[in-house]
Amino acid sequence: MYTLAGVSGAGVARQARPSPSPDALSSKTSTPRSMMSVAPSAGDYEEPQAPPRHPIAEGNLRLLHTVECTQDVMCCRYNDDGTLLAVGCVDGSIKVYSTDTGSALYNLTDQETQDSHLPCTSIVFRPYKEGDKSLNLLLATYASGMVKFWHTATGDCLHTTHEIRQTLTVAYNKDHSMYITAGSDEKINVYDDKTRKKIFTCQPSPSMSVMDGHRFRVFSLKFHPDKVDEFVSGGWDDTVQFWDVRTEHSNRKICGPHVCGDAIDIDPYHNHIVTGSWRKDYNLQIWDYAKSNLIRTVPQDFNNSLLYCAQWLGKDHVLVGGCDANMVRVIDRGTLQTTGRLVDLPRGVYCLDNNRKGAVPKFVAGSARNLYFMEMKQT
Repeated sequence: MYTLAGVSGAGVARQARPSPSPDALSSKTSTPRSMMSVAPSAGDYEEPQAPPRHPIAEGNLRLLHTVECTQDVMCCRYNDDGTLLAVGCVDGSIKVYSTDTGSALYNLTDQETQDSHLPCTSIVFRPYKEGDKSLNLLLATYASGMVKFWHTATGDCLHTTHEIRQTLTVAYNKDHSMYITAGSDEKINVYDDKTRKKIFTCQPSPSMSVMDGHRFRVFSLKFHPDKVDEFVSGGWDDTVQFWDVRTEHSNRKICGPHVCGDAIDIDPYHNHIVTGSWRKDYNLQIWDYAKSNLIRTVPQDFNNSLLYCAQWLGKDHVLVGGCDANMVRVIDRGTLQTTGRLVDLPRGVYCLDNNRKGAVPKFVAGSARNLYFMEMKQT
């Protein structure tokens, strides 16, 4: 039989699928499937696979083109003008693509990344401003603990920092005077951009009775778009922490979001935070940055996903991706209704990004070895 995708769905009739039993799918978040567990080992038994399905764009989404990578996709990021997309892969390589044609332009790898055989976990283009000597410098983190600066056009690694941990996320501040990294421990390292030296460490108090920092892995960092020294972070300890890079401990927190990927974003227009959680219930929420209070929990979608990634899409929409129901979802921030979805993806969506151009930006999502370039249909 066929069902309609609910009040919050994309409004497209499609064949209903049996829902997993409560025992098979728990809303608990005690054992999330992290980005470190994407590829099965060679000895793992695999059940016979069903015939592959082709992704389907529903509602007001249009799938522009699909690009197949040589390795599983872990993270992705547009450059400032939206002409390039950098993609971090499970083998530690970084592929750089033209967003217009989808053609591969550069492959960023060196002996260190080849020897480690560990994933590239986060990437960000260094913000460009007038007077800079180089364009499209790329900062990348790795599960090996490396933090590398790349020059995309030449493929040269300009600098490498070795952190004693898995480094999982990186962010630049507004004037690109500093960047921060976080990962498998509770520390957030602050670096000077010019010297690439660590200048400060943000961390919790020694006492476990005080929650002024993280106690588990940190998967997401975001500087405030209008404040040079302020940023937020989230991870496995079910908190979003608010920080100032000039202070060792966080100054306040939000309790609740269980963040397992790049699933925190700050809206510069309304000063709101969106968080995506790796769980079935209360997995997409909007918060007031200044007051640290919950504004809204977005209603669940038909075949709801455990979210790995979430971000604002222009002024009027939210973009999310996740697993279990492997799909990309676009939500109208005013009505909280789903306006479009990309479904029948081969695996979970570990990363997505938008080019931040115009009122309705174009965007991309990564699932398995594929990149899906999309846009919203104009109404």
